[in-house]
Amino acid sequence: MKKDLREVYLAPNRASAEVAVNVFAEKYRTKYGKAVDCLTKDREALLAFFDLPAEHWDHLRTTNPIESVFATVRHRTVRTKGSLSPTTAKLMVFKLLCAASKTWRRLKGTNQLPKVIAGVRFKDGIEVIGVPANHAA
Repeated sequence: MKKDLREVYLAPNRASAEVAVNVFAEKYRTKYGKAVDCLTKDREALLAFFDLPAEHWDHLRTTNPIESVFATVRHRTVRTKGSLSPTTAKLMVFKLLCAASKTWRRLKGTNQLPKVIAGVRFKDGIEVIGVPANHAA
């Protein structure tokens, strides 16, 4: 089952991912109906990263940055249970996040961020360049 799910999110393009979702749904619908319904219902959200630059896909496929940051904060705050006021707890969390941010991996494809913000369209990770109407003929 894990292998079939990986086929979905590691697909090289949206068409391959759509096929992988359909294969997964047919294969597992009888045994895991609710999971398949959830997957097919949220198909557009699941495959939305194909509309972004390919350089960003690695970062979008993982939740590790979020998990590792909060693991650090949770580890430290549990050790100090009850000894912090709300203000000092906020300050400690802020300092922990600042310290953790020094070891974060740099985002690949930072040159693509202005394009994403400007609303440039991407298809399967590649920028879609529109043809002007007067050149179409």
